[in-house]
Amino acid sequence: MPETAIQVRGLRKSYGAVSAVAGIDLSVCAGEVFALLGPNGAGKTTTVEILEGHRRRDAGEVVVLDADPELGTRGFRSRIGIVLQSTGLQPYLTVDEVIELFRGYYPNPLPLDEIVSLVGLEEKRHERVLRLSGGQQRRLDVAIGLAGNPELLFLDEPTTGFDPSARHVAWNMIRGLQSLGKTVFLTTHYMDEAQALADRVAIIVDGAIVAEGPPGTLGGRADAATRIRFHLPPGSSRPPIQLTAQTDGSVDIVTPDPTQTLYDLTSWALANGVSLLGLEVSKPSLEDVYLSLTRREIS
Repeated sequence: MPETAIQVRGLRKSYGAVSAVAGIDLSVCAGEVFALLGPNGAGKTTTVEILEGHRRRDAGEVVVLDADPELGTRGFRSRIGIVLQSTGLQPYLTVDEVIELFRGYYPNPLPLDEIVSLVGLEEKRHERVLRLSGGQQRRLDVAIGLAGNPELLFLDEPTTGFDPSARHVAWNMIRGLQSLGKTVFLTTHYMDEAQALADRVAIIVDGAIVAEGPPGTLGGRADAATRIRFHLPPGSSRPPIQLTAQTDGSVDIVTPDPTQTLYDLTSWALANGVSLLGLEVSKPSLEDVYLSLTRREIS
C-alpha cells in the first residue's frame, strides 16, 4: 500500500451553533493529487486550515506527514507548502529576489534555478513583481510555496481568474510537481480542472463528505448510461428507437448500450437520407455529478 500523506478520522469543527465540519473521514496517498470540491460555505476552507495547522479542531484524529498539524512544530511546517488564493508580494522586488527571500526561511530549500524552471518563469526572473501579469504572479505564488522543498503542497483555487491558455500552463506545472513525487492537495471550483489533474476527488457539502473516488468513477459515472443527442431536420420521420425526449427536432437518447444504439441510429439515418445534426455522445460529466450531489444535499 502507498504511504499515506494525510489521514483524517471523525474531524469536527463548529463555530458556535454552526457545524462547519461534521465528522469527516478522508485519506491522501503520498505522491497523488487530491482535490476537495464543494460549494461556498461547505467546510472546505475550515478543513484545509486544520490540515495546515492554522486552525484547531474540536474533535477527531488528523495526521499529516506523520505529525499532528495542530502542534505546529517547525519540522512539520518545513515539510509543507501553502499557496493561498491571493498573496501580498513585495512589488518592487524581482522574481529571483522574492524566491530567495522565502528560500531563506527553510533549512533545505529547493535550488533557485529549479524553482524558477518548475513554475516557468525563466524569462521573467529579473522582472519586478509589479510588472508581471496576473498569471505570472500566480506562478510566483506557487514558487513561494515550493521554496522550502515541501513534501506536501496545498493549492487553494490556483487558477481562479485565468484565461484558458494560462490555466493549461498551470495544469502542466502541477503535473510537473507530481512527477517530482510531491503530494498536492487542491481546492477548486473548476470541475474540468479536478478532472484533468486529480487522482481522486472528494465532494464536501454542509461539512460532510458526500462522495469520494477517482473523477471517472465518482457518482457511478463509469457505469452510468450514455446520452446520445442530436437534431433532426424539419419534417424528418422519427427513428425506430426508444427516445428519452424529442422537442422541436432536439432528440435525447439514454442507453446502456451505446454501440448498438449508435449502429441502429446511423443505419436508419443512412437508409433514409437523414442528417443527424450536432450528434454528441457523452457520459455524465464530473460537473453533472457534482451539481446532482450538491443540489440533493442542499435541498
